[in-house]
Amino acid sequence: MSALVRIRDLAVDFTSAVETVRAVSGVSFDIERGETMALVGESGSGKSVTALSILQLLPYPVASHPSGSIEVDGTDVIGASARRLRQIRGDRISMIFQEPMTSLNPLHTIGRQVAERQRVMIAMALACEPDLLIADEPTTALDVTVQAQILKLLGELQQRLGMAMLLITHDLSIVRHIADRMLIAAEPKGEPLAVDGAAAEVVACDDLKIHFPIKAGVFRHTVGHVKAVDGVTLSIREGQTVGIVGESGSGKTTLALALLRLISSDGPITFEDRSIQGLTFKRMRPLRRRMQIVFQDPFGSLSPRMTVRQIIEEGLKLHRLANGDGGGDPDRYPHEFSGGQRQRIAIARALVLKPRLLVLDEPTSALDMSVQAQIIDLLRALQARHRLAYLFISHDLKVVRALCHEVIVLRDGHMVETGPTEAIFEAPQTAYTQALLAAALDLEATETGAVRM
Repeated sequence: MSALVRIRDLAVDFTSAVETVRAVSGVSFDIERGETMALVGESGSGKSVTALSILQLLPYPVASHPSGSIEVDGTDVIGASARRLRQIRGDRISMIFQEPMTSLNPLHTIGRQVAERQRVMIAMALACEPDLLIADEPTTALDVTVQAQILKLLGELQQRLGMAMLLITHDLSIVRHIADRMLIAAEPKGEPLAVDGAAAEVVACDDLKIHFPIKAGVFRHTVGHVKAVDGVTLSIREGQTVGIVGESGSGKTTLALALLRLISSDGPITFEDRSIQGLTFKRMRPLRRRMQIVFQDPFGSLSPRMTVRQIIEEGLKLHRLANGDGGGDPDRYPHEFSGGQRQRIAIARALVLKPRLLVLDEPTSALDMSVQAQIIDLLRALQARHRLAYLFISHDLKVVRALCHEVIVLRDGHMVETGPTEAIFEAPQTAYTQALLAAALDLEATETGAVRM
């Protein structure tokens, strides 16, 4: 029986007004019916470009195939008619995109988009029952317990539907036994830097609460509250990193936004020995340069209408500081970079203002392991040089262990455990923390999607 998908000597070029860039060169592989194949590589290596080529979803004619073929059931899709491609897309081959927030229509409900056979995460697989599911970073930015659930669900769906799967990932814990030796060696490691016992406190909160009202009835009366964060106390000193871990929806990002005074909260917050709780927008503005954030979704946080130079210079101009040079490739736009490259641009935008407090909300979630290691090393070096205080939010416990001095474990807005990182990892005291760490270890050991099955 012939392969479901057969790719031979594939090349992809992107042509702009000034140059042509070869994004993929000489790629060849087969995907058999019912098997799982993993496509791994660093950010910008061409993984997603290869996957999009199978469905012919690249921005043609900017993108082109100077050589190669992509056969689906023996028919070459390169140059195929629009009618033939419609028969393949969504029915024979479906795709879970890397950044679901940019692939979903924000004006339509999830139910409506599934019904219209839009690609809505795992629900799409159930709706379409495809022969091949392309899963592009399906677990990026998910906490470890949800990652394990998603991978298990994909395996169950594959068995039930008899579909093939092309798994694209930078997370070598998923495909660790076929991973490149160099990339395994580049896994984030090391220990947090020593903290001066007399270091000054940069930011602190005491019994912080963030309760969102639940309104009902014609007159929208408040009938209850959602306790997104309920009684969190923390302190971060110069040169210290405090990690916040917990499942999705546990209140990690909400807590960070409250500390930056980007959402309302109850309870005292101090920054540089100054109470900032209740300060007006005007009085907070002079402090903004010294407290920065790197958001989880780099695509959503970077303006698509601004070049990299403009993005990085924006904060400098706003705070009337010296102009920067915009970094490498300063006149390109965010969509011209891979997800990992966009995240590095977002980090550079925050660091260029030389803040005292940097909130890092899943800053390595879109990066492959070698780049993760580089970012962690960079963050350590910057922290040593400038005595930066980091609030580090992550579901990747390897990264947390490599960078954080202390860890706070959140569940449903509550602090269930807090203490020095090594103490939390070596001897967790609560059942929830024990389960969280166990899920991380199970995920590292998994071989789901690693080889042909």
